[in-house]
Amino acid sequence: MASMTKADIGGMLARQGILIAFAVFIIGFTIANDRFLSPDNVMGVIRSSAILGVMALGVTFVVISGNLDLSVGSMMSFSTIVVLDLHDKIGPFLAIPAMFAMTLCLGAFIGFLVGYLKLNSLIVTLGMLSAIHGLTLTYSGGQNMDIADKEGTWFGVFGQGSALGIPVPILIFLALAALLGIILAKTAFGRKVYAVGGNGTAATFSGIKRARIVFLCYIMSSACVAVAGLIQASRSMGSQNTVGQGLELDVLAAVILGGASLLGGSGTIFKTVIGVLILGFIQNGLLLLGLQFYVQNVVTWVIIILAVWLDIAAKRGKLWSNIA
Repeated sequence: MASMTKADIGGMLARQGILIAFAVFIIGFTIANDRFLSPDNVMGVIRSSAILGVMALGVTFVVISGNLDLSVGSMMSFSTIVVLDLHDKIGPFLAIPAMFAMTLCLGAFIGFLVGYLKLNSLIVTLGMLSAIHGLTLTYSGGQNMDIADKEGTWFGVFGQGSALGIPVPILIFLALAALLGIILAKTAFGRKVYAVGGNGTAATFSGIKRARIVFLCYIMSSACVAVAGLIQASRSMGSQNTVGQGLELDVLAAVILGGASLLGGSGTIFKTVIGVLILGFIQNGLLLLGLQFYVQNVVTWVIIILAVWLDIAAKRGKLWSNIA
């Protein structure tokens, strides 16, 4: 019975360890600072996490399909700069769809390389990270972008507006999470994404067009990046051309924290939302404790290592390997 109990405990920690750790963090932060769970702080954390969350929703499809997307940070910089620049040139009504079209073209190119040419997703998206950053600098001429007439445009509604007392970025995040959650869990396309990520060879022999599924996953990821860029541009009404730099690490951390396996074939949109909130509340708690912002980078790294360890442990059913 003793050994069975240890196995049960190990299995529980492997499956739910990150949630247990999150609960410990929440309790600790609440004891350390009574403002941590105040309504204003909670709403502020969710609002500030909305951009990261929207990007993580799209990357969830990519990761479940067995691939990676490290280009989302630089792609978000590109979409933000483009929509701000086009806002003053052709107006917001045309600038928004034009930005979406350009961002989707980038996603389609990555999807073509990974899906149809079967190139390694890590190498492709790592290369595209630098390429898109260079494209952004070329497009902007190395300059930051600002909207000339900030008071005379309705464009700010996406990042600054609210409805029924809830900030619009949160509403966009939740609505997109609900839509993509239904697509992933309730449609044939969602089942094919799981099949391709779980066993691509078997999926191909089952008649699933693997290349098309991977291609569409990158399209969805780039669409979510475009939404995130729109929120970012609308929130600040101006932006540096490196606004998304480094966000790919946080996005991947949130997806992994939500339980999506780097090996593909597992994960849900709901759990990704939880992962985003875990990351947001931990970073907020560290700030309330008076720690410098760069401490978050160390904590994020520790969390990623912990999440990957628990993911592998869940696959083998125990926390520790038999090999010393």
